[in-house]
Amino acid sequence: MPDNGTFQDFFSYMMSFFGLDGPLDILRMLIEISLVSYGVYKIIQLVRETRAIQLVKGLVLILAISRISQMMGLKTIAFLLQGALQIFGFGLIVLFQPELRRALEKLGSSGFKDFMLRKDDEERLKTISSIESIVKACTKLSEDYVGALIIIERETKIGDIVNTGTKMDAALSSELLCNIFTPKTPLHDGAVIISSNIIKAAACYLPLTQNAGLSRELGTRHRAALGITEISDAIAVVVSEESGKISYAHNGGLTRNLTPDMLRKALSKFLLESDNDRKLFYFRKVKQDEQN
Repeated sequence: MPDNGTFQDFFSYMMSFFGLDGPLDILRMLIEISLVSYGVYKIIQLVRETRAIQLVKGLVLILAISRISQMMGLKTIAFLLQGALQIFGFGLIVLFQPELRRALEKLGSSGFKDFMLRKDDEERLKTISSIESIVKACTKLSEDYVGALIIIERETKIGDIVNTGTKMDAALSSELLCNIFTPKTPLHDGAVIISSNIIKAAACYLPLTQNAGLSRELGTRHRAALGITEISDAIAVVVSEESGKISYAHNGGLTRNLTPDMLRKALSKFLLESDNDRKLFYFRKVKQDEQN
């Protein structure tokens, strides 16, 4: 049996070590730890799929080398690295500008709404139907070597992009998407903007990416897809007119050579909120395949 006196002494020591005076302080500490942990988790979640993660890795590496240099007495190297860190700190706002803007826009548009509320069943089913319509249209366009650029608006509003095209406010369907991108029709040149499962506009102009390191194989559609995802959290789906290959862009990154099923999985990942939604989507897809 443990000595009660020893346990009480240890407990008192820990309370004094952390500066705690009673149960209320313990509760306050737990709340603070929970909030900080949640904040760190959301930050990691924000940057892990973006180019910012590479900058974070570089910063951590510099910090580690600086600390090791101090421990080994390498004063010159430590001094240079500390100076680099100070300069890097001033440049963080510029380096992380797209990610910071996206995070602030998401916070301003949703706040705690996503934490408290959830889409109703009807809205989720509409999203599932929209995903299938996009996949079906892209598959048909790919087979016919017809170029297409489809932008799916999410939390960040892109009304200024919508205003550059022809407004439609039409129900989303694979047939309509195929008709829009049919060559030599009035709306085939430009991007289609989809918002809340509605085709908002067609023949829209998008900003081109400023990334100079892109492959020369990528044409204007792919560069426009990257450009819109660099300034918003939108998803851009591209069908190449030359090769018929399907790609999607997200957070300034491009994933190419997709099969219809790969595109379906990617869109369900980005547009469906939970694992239950995705399971419902795949269950319906399997049932449809069995019926066919």
